[in-house]
Amino acid sequence: MRVLDPTGQGVSGSISRVTDDELVVLARQGDTAAFDALVVRHQAAVYRAALAALRVPEDAEEAAQDAFIRAWSMLSRFRGDASFKTWLLTIAWNRAMTRRRRLADWLRRALPLDQATSVATRQPRADEAVSETELRAHIAAAIEALTPKLRDAFLLAQSGEYSYDEIAGMLKIPGGTLKWRVAEARRKVRSRLAALGYVDA
Repeated sequence: MRVLDPTGQGVSGSISRVTDDELVVLARQGDTAAFDALVVRHQAAVYRAALAALRVPEDAEEAAQDAFIRAWSMLSRFRGDASFKTWLLTIAWNRAMTRRRRLADWLRRALPLDQATSVATRQPRADEAVSETELRAHIAAAIEALTPKLRDAFLLAQSGEYSYDEIAGMLKIPGGTLKWRVAEARRKVRSRLAALGYVDA
């Protein structure tokens, strides 16, 4: 994925020891290189959040780009109530959800959910050798069958990319609600796979 920086400038110098807060202060003072450094630092996380919502790489790239442009234009409104990363991920999630609502066929175009296979402990039925491809298809179908709220929470948690606090911020829900949604999603997925003979209920 290539995210174009919204300021049109290149990133110069080392940023590894500069905190997000320090870069935000500089960016607010008109230092476009500081914001570019924030883009470089967080572009992978923003893209993966958008991909979790949209599941189509091209759409996720556009939503990620939209998120950075919006963050740049709204930087003066960042109050620091949450970390910059959480604030940015919330913008990215909102942009992706807006795009998802416009894509009537997003489920039809969804990619296989490769990372979701860790939910199941494969236990093939004794009378039938089940291929990994079939298992992945069943897992993808089980996840698609979840309600959007459960599915979003599950995919973000399953990615391993975000803390629960960050996910709760993106989804604008309390931490306890997020934990329940993830647990309920895992229960439903495992139950569906158990009915097919893959895991114990």
